Amino acid sequence: MPAAAAGAANAGTEGDAAASGRATGSTTGRPPHGWQRLVDIRPGEWPLLAWALLYVFCVLSAYYVIRPIRDEMGVHGGVQNLQWLFTGTLLAMLALNPAFAALVRRYSRERFITLTYAFFMLNLALFMAALMVADEAQQVWLGRAFFIWTSVFNLFVVSVFWALMVDIFDSEQGKRLFGILAAGATLGAMAGSMITATLVRDVGANLLLAASILLLGGAILAVRQLSRRSQSLSRHPGAATQTDRPIGGGLLAGITHTLRSRYLLNIAGYMLLFAITSTFLYFQQAAIVSEHFTDRASRTEFFARIDLLVNVLTLLIQIFLTSRILKVAGVALTAAILPLITLVGFGALALAPTIALLVAVQVARRVGNFALARPTRELLFTVLSREDKYKAKNLIDTAVYRAGDQVGSWSYALLAGAGLGMTGIAVVALPLSLLWIGNAVWLGRRQQTLAGPPTEPPTAAS
Repeated sequence: MPAAAAGAANAGTEGDAAASGRATGSTTGRPPHGWQRLVDIRPGEWPLLAWALLYVFCVLSAYYVIRPIRDEMGVHGGVQNLQWLFTGTLLAMLALNPAFAALVRRYSRERFITLTYAFFMLNLALFMAALMVADEAQQVWLGRAFFIWTSVFNLFVVSVFWALMVDIFDSEQGKRLFGILAAGATLGAMAGSMITATLVRDVGANLLLAASILLLGGAILAVRQLSRRSQSLSRHPGAATQTDRPIGGGLLAGITHTLRSRYLLNIAGYMLLFAITSTFLYFQQAAIVSEHFTDRASRTEFFARIDLLVNVLTLLIQIFLTSRILKVAGVALTAAILPLITLVGFGALALAPTIALLVAVQVARRVGNFALARPTRELLFTVLSREDKYKAKNLIDTAVYRAGDQVGSWSYALLAGAGLGMTGIAVVALPLSLLWIGNAVWLGRRQQTLAGPPTEPPTAAS
């Protein structure tokens, strides 16, 4: 991956996690004995973890209620137009990032997260009203706008959740708890998928947007509780006062800090390679669905049921394996699992490009991402400054991710236009997967260095 100048420029960016508030402290009771065998949750962490689980459950439910609706609208607007929708999404991301940075600069974390979610709730209400009165031609254009908006909404609300988590929990806690939080995200995704799959035929897609609005309201309630409780349970003296203040900094700090830091550049590279390879598979999926399903409700139901299958498999791994794999294999090897799945998957598609295999690779990648890569990727941010946890992280999670979509979508169009089918595109993805594996191993080793030796949290007596 490309490198940037290190040294003094990185001193304020990497390795100053001690400036952040950390969640631990005294306890009012111990977890049930049965849970102690399943998860490693320390005294004082249960209240924060419970609110964090409610938070991520609401956020992912809100997104997965509307995700199948977005996918169906994208197909309805024409598969050949998808790359333009990805272009629109990237432009929207670039426009919103400075606005979000301005909120981070001016308000406390509780305030700017609340304002961010309230903005998306208002947008959903406006879409719901517009879709109810639009005619068929207007529905197509509203659907395209909704596709772009949902793609922005997804990355922003989830990125903000994880930014708060890496601000509250440190690297050691993240290895134990992020798998549990990822399981809460999966439960939320399953709930949202089931809501849409079971109700879309009876109530219609438009009214389902109201359910997403209510769920975001629940997320705001959880944010307020988390922010206030984490201050009282902070591990570091003076951090409670710090986390209640505006973070400050520059509007373009996310960009400038990323360009100066080799570590942040490599995280951006990890995200870019993930997005490019994901887009290759997404376009294949969209083409197959448009050929096999002609009814809009059937397409929406199909997307929802695939999401449900992925989430069931993901949940089993998150509950029983994620934390254990992180402890045993470490960050470097765990981060490399998804690139390895991608390498094997595209290699198999190059040899036998069948529809069944394509679906299997897509499911394996999504499960590997949600169960292992996502919580591991969030651990990479625990060693950064508070400003970078919100600004640089948000830039990478949103704009860089969508830049990868953009590269992937137009590359796919060019490769398909050149006559390459599934086999040819799979071969092109193989060197990208190899590069991604090397990038993941480097990042994991660097994160371990920046995190330093593990330390035990203070006891209630201390």
